Amino acid sequence: MSLRLYNTLTRQKEDFAPIDPRRVRLYACGPTVYDHLHIGNGRMLIVFDLLFRVLRHRYGADHVTYVRNITDVDDKINARAAERGIAIRVLTDEMTAIFHEDAAALGCLPPTVEPRATEHMREMIAIIERLIAKGHAYVAEGHVLFDVPSMPDYGKLSKRPLDELIAGARVEVAPYKRSPMDFVLWKPAEPQEPGWESPWGRGRPGWHIECSAMSWTHLGEVFDIHGGGIDLVFPHHENEVAQTRCAFGHDVMANFWMHNGHLQVEGEKMSKSLGNFRTIRDMLADWPGEVVRLTMLKTHYRQPLDLTVSNLRESQRELDRWYPLAKQFAVSPVMIPDDFMDALNDDLNTPDAITALRRLYKEALEEVAFAGTRLASCGHLLGLFEESLADWVHWRPADLAVDELHVARLIKARLEARSAKNWAESDRIRDELAAMGIALKDNKDGTTTWEVKR
Repeated sequence: MSLRLYNTLTRQKEDFAPIDPRRVRLYACGPTVYDHLHIGNGRMLIVFDLLFRVLRHRYGADHVTYVRNITDVDDKINARAAERGIAIRVLTDEMTAIFHEDAAALGCLPPTVEPRATEHMREMIAIIERLIAKGHAYVAEGHVLFDVPSMPDYGKLSKRPLDELIAGARVEVAPYKRSPMDFVLWKPAEPQEPGWESPWGRGRPGWHIECSAMSWTHLGEVFDIHGGGIDLVFPHHENEVAQTRCAFGHDVMANFWMHNGHLQVEGEKMSKSLGNFRTIRDMLADWPGEVVRLTMLKTHYRQPLDLTVSNLRESQRELDRWYPLAKQFAVSPVMIPDDFMDALNDDLNTPDAITALRRLYKEALEEVAFAGTRLASCGHLLGLFEESLADWVHWRPADLAVDELHVARLIKARLEARSAKNWAESDRIRDELAAMGIALKDNKDGTTTWEVKR
């Protein structure tokens, strides 16, 4: 089955055919490293890690180049470094290291190349000079701006005409702009800010030009797939398209544009004001990374995702069942069954792929030939079953570590209190266990089971 992907550029699924099957090229926008990443960023990391894995499976690991950048020059970085009283490079190195730890914990493979914006100033300046020479950019009061009206089909990616974009966008008002939608390619740097020498004076780049320069450097003028969150379609990706196409004279920047949907927490938009803002690091304190990963994969990447405790618990239970069986078998890519692969080839249909995984688990329990190997192999392709069985079984969040012997003694004492009809003592012990994060379930046969509440 051919690989079919939904292309934001055309608003339809299309058969994916790389420009060069010997070098399939993928770019995804990485983090701005001023703080811990929120869990919505985690969804983007997982989605494009899965795409990277599928492309490697299909074309060979040595034939796929995945570029995911680090934005290490930005107003937010400058402000946070000043707030903390530390050097900018100290801040960006610290946050990059934390980002790497979080991405690895979510089961994400390292990208093939991870360029930093600060290492690509020469390429940014080269693109800006091309744009000025071709009449698509102009210099005004120390700034260089992209002349949006100079590009007749600006808005092709977001599928909105220019006047509608102007009405709906929050644009920076500046007297030196020719048009309200013109955006900054280069701007002056204050003495206390990072800056680089350029033909237009000491300054620093705008956000959009950074990705254009890094993708060009590592993937070329036109490449296969560009990805990111749905919130980046406009203005970031639209402006990337404008810069790159106008600089190099091509009809497209990337043949496919892919975007993952928004993430909510317990049915609400995540925000600090609602008290439901969660970083990746917050989630990893309470759940194994593979639980978060599986929970996100249960929803198709283009659909909105509601991240709930109940969904996370169910993923934990499934992995607890699958792990002991899957770890008995070696991974063999040639053993992946057609229905599982067909699901992933259909625009990364992970819900159907996970349905196939459940079938394989049941068949493995029934000792169907090769089902265990298929289970392990399919899970591996999804980025699951990467821990040792011992590490998985003994994982506990730091604040919910459980002394199982103590829990067993309390449950025994409670059963004795219930036998003696000492309901007050029975309730007291249940409350004590609940305070420890332990949920009890009394069974009809007189036994009691328990689980850690997440």
